[in-house]
Amino acid sequence: MAETNTSNIGFEKQIWDAACVLRGNVDASEYKSVVLGLIFLKYISDRFEAKYNELAAEGDGFEEDKDEYTAENIFFVPESARWSVISAAAHTPEVGAVIDEAMRAIEKENKRLKDILPKNFARPELDKRRLGDVVDLFTNIQMIEHGSSKDILGRTYEYCLSKFAEQEGKLAGEFYTPACVVRTLVEVLQPYNGRVYDPCCGSGGMFVQSAKFIENHGGNINKISVFGQDSNPTTWKMAQMNLAIWGIEADLGKFNADTFFNDCHPQLKADFILANPPFNLSGWGQDKLAEDVRWAYGLPPAGNANFAWLQHMIWHLAPGGRIGMVLVNGSLSSQSGGEGDIRKNIIEADLVDCIVAMPPQLFYTTQIPVSLWFLAKSKRQKGKTLFIDARKMGTMVTRKLRELTQEDIARIAGTYSAFAEGRLEEIKGFCAVADLQEIAKQDYILTPGRYVGIEEQEEDGEPFEQKMGRLTAELGELFAKSHELEGEIRRQLGAIGYEI
Repeated sequence: MAETNTSNIGFEKQIWDAACVLRGNVDASEYKSVVLGLIFLKYISDRFEAKYNELAAEGDGFEEDKDEYTAENIFFVPESARWSVISAAAHTPEVGAVIDEAMRAIEKENKRLKDILPKNFARPELDKRRLGDVVDLFTNIQMIEHGSSKDILGRTYEYCLSKFAEQEGKLAGEFYTPACVVRTLVEVLQPYNGRVYDPCCGSGGMFVQSAKFIENHGGNINKISVFGQDSNPTTWKMAQMNLAIWGIEADLGKFNADTFFNDCHPQLKADFILANPPFNLSGWGQDKLAEDVRWAYGLPPAGNANFAWLQHMIWHLAPGGRIGMVLVNGSLSSQSGGEGDIRKNIIEADLVDCIVAMPPQLFYTTQIPVSLWFLAKSKRQKGKTLFIDARKMGTMVTRKLRELTQEDIARIAGTYSAFAEGRLEEIKGFCAVADLQEIAKQDYILTPGRYVGIEEQEEDGEPFEQKMGRLTAELGELFAKSHELEGEIRRQLGAIGYEI
């Protein structure tokens, strides 16, 4: 999440900059768990302390009653793990051990956090003086100035995730999808209520953005049930902490697990599925899963799991459910390994609702161009598919990274809404609607450019003959200048003994 497009990130950046001094010789993946673990520890400590003070003020002696906290979805923090204890130890050699012990004590009191929290603060490689400085920063900051503790620490957690993604490059694809991509999926699907599922949930960004959408539109977060899983143990733990900060109750399985081989939610039929599965995953286990019930539209090739992910999600979709997922552009047109037949079968089943070609350079992790696929079991516009070419959208926020603005996202979501409601006016070069017959004529290729055409250019009013005369005159002047420069270069080289 780039600074230029993110409002009020002063505190997040302050935490990030301070935490960066911690790194030293610690590996990036371990350093990540240190920083995010501290943010989480401060969050649950703040929430506990606020409730503790409220109970103490009531004077009934319930401030140490664990049930008073769990009843309000607040983690109980035992006395040895409270921030005052950690703060007091900030500038002692034992600060790392004190934090590790606090993490263990919190896990012991809160079964939901069992084996989730990082306990690597006492390691010799972590500079304890610098660790103490970061603890001080957390202690001294006045959260009230920055909004609620939940909001600011949740935003800080997300901000740090994005910065780690930026630093780690390709490796970051395991845990982070750019926020603007997730927001686009959420704004189109609008998951107000029901079961929300992500079979490769990373750090839980799809769920967080879904919850934000509901809150921003005056809905009730308790009307969604969240299900997910992830195969990476570190990422799975990061997701558990991220969702806890945002107060999202989620079933991510009892442990990290491979979605294809160990589906944590085998009976789930979801109302909304949002996902950014690993791109072009090979060796996903096709030989052992060839007879699986999920491949209703064809057996995915062994060397690429893109259509395995897609079919896994379709299988988990409720009768009125909808999918929003990220797929590489190759999936729009690939014919290899039977993918063309699988795509054709899915199209003929009238499941493809909308395809959005996304602009390049949205991901820290890859330059591979991607599209958003929206599928539905019960489409509002039956027999029709909306195509949106958004490749020219977005703003470059660094030399290598582009972001969709909120206006861009609103335009894509608004275009989809107009289509679903039957009031869309097609815009050449941007959006078009095609029926199944038109898609069949294109050999079931779903590349939006084939359907939306080329954007109409505004006439500038200059007559063609006049324009050509002007342009050729300008070109002649440029040629003359180039010959002049070529002669000068030859003279300069000749003067030092180099003839061309």
